[in-house]
Amino acid sequence: MKEALLIIDVQNDYFPGGSCELYKAYEAEKRIIALIDESRKSGREIIYIKHINPPDDTFFIEGTWGCEISERIKPLPEDKVIIKYFPNSFLNTELDRYLKEKGIEKLIVCGMMTHMCVDTTVRAAMDYGYKVDLSAEGCATMDLEIAGEVIPAQVVQKTFIAALDGIFAEII
Repeated sequence: MKEALLIIDVQNDYFPGGSCELYKAYEAEKRIIALIDESRKSGREIIYIKHINPPDDTFFIEGTWGCEISERIKPLPEDKVIIKYFPNSFLNTELDRYLKEKGIEKLIVCGMMTHMCVDTTVRAAMDYGYKVDLSAEGCATMDLEIAGEVIPAQVVQKTFIAALDGIFAEII
């Protein structure tokens, strides 16, 4: 089964100094770096997803430093970079077509934010017929709030990873 590493939204705004800092972003990035190294050694395709928000949003504004993919995991010329405008990496992008052209049937997914773009993309991947391995340590999220209650990032992370485990992805 041909595989690809899918790296979702590892962009500067998610790190300290960015407009939407995530909990343990650097730790997740370290795991992503290891996945990239492993993929390069094995010849596995590497696909980067880059999110761009509308100009009136607070982060990932096109043309800003915050919107750029982290320099520490910078794509090489042979890597594919796909731009998206929605949480789902498949929605209105070339991702599905590209994967099919390359004969890829399995995705190893990592990236940011676990509760938003990672979750949405992993669920959509099942709809498109892909098998998914999700790197829990290669994802990062943030505290969420509802009705005045703050849900800590650690709980958000575990909850979303647990919800994806089994039907949608194998957690690695």
